Amino acid sequence: MAQKTDFRQWLEYRWTAQDMDWRKGNTISCGIDVGSVSSQAAIMVDGKLYAYSSMRTGSNSPDSAQKALVWALDETELSQGDIHYVVGTGYGRVNIPMAQRAITEIACHALGANFIYGPSARTLLDVGGQDIKAIRMDEKGKVLNFLMNDKCAAGTGRGMEVMAELLNVPIEEIGARSFQIDTEPDPVSSTCVVFAKSEALSLLRQGWSVEKVLAAYCRAMANRIVELLERLGIEREFAITGGQAKNIGVVKRLEKLLGVEALKPGEFDPQIAGAIGASLFARALVEKARKGSA
Repeated sequence: MAQKTDFRQWLEYRWTAQDMDWRKGNTISCGIDVGSVSSQAAIMVDGKLYAYSSMRTGSNSPDSAQKALVWALDETELSQGDIHYVVGTGYGRVNIPMAQRAITEIACHALGANFIYGPSARTLLDVGGQDIKAIRMDEKGKVLNFLMNDKCAAGTGRGMEVMAELLNVPIEEIGARSFQIDTEPDPVSSTCVVFAKSEALSLLRQGWSVEKVLAAYCRAMANRIVELLERLGIEREFAITGGQAKNIGVVKRLEKLLGVEALKPGEFDPQIAGAIGASLFARALVEKARKGSA
């Protein structure tokens, strides 16, 4: 199930494991990731992904969390009362009313990436709506070190949304269209949203195609990300989470600059990594409490 509302927005969707009977599970856990741009809810049964949703974050974090959870539960016959524990994460994690605990998105994305990409992942890049995080983790998904960009939308998902809106290109098409060019252009001089937008308009007036402008911005974004990763130190294997993990225009240029091929997520959407990690933390907290009371 998917629905589209504007150029800036990734497709909203939900998914359920039709072959799984949640009634046979011992622990039903939930993670809700309310980001600045999108919100996800992931429901797990004994550590296996059962259902999830991903949708646009509204103006109200509690409302966005509730809508994401309700949509994830849709058509499952599960109710919120069947869930043993809920962990909130993301930009709005302290305003998720049904969460018994809030855990930083850095820890949740690392654990979620471990679930999605496997224990070999050691360096993680999370490109969020308002910031970029470079994370080093161990084979269990525990954070060993991390770095974040400054509080600027430069090089973030928000910046790519602005380009999508400016150029009237659906955000999920940007990556492919950025390669519909004869030669690779120089990157735009700034990934600052304000200046990049002005520069993009100037390039269009000079006769650049939309695709060439997209290529220049994707390359600039990749350059900015490389600077952060090099400060952290890249350790193989390399994984990406967040919406921009689905933007091949940035990912392929990033791989070329780094000389490292990113791990492929397989059947799971890297945009729900934070919610998955939060759900795994929720499961661990339930099982710890049970052991303590035994």
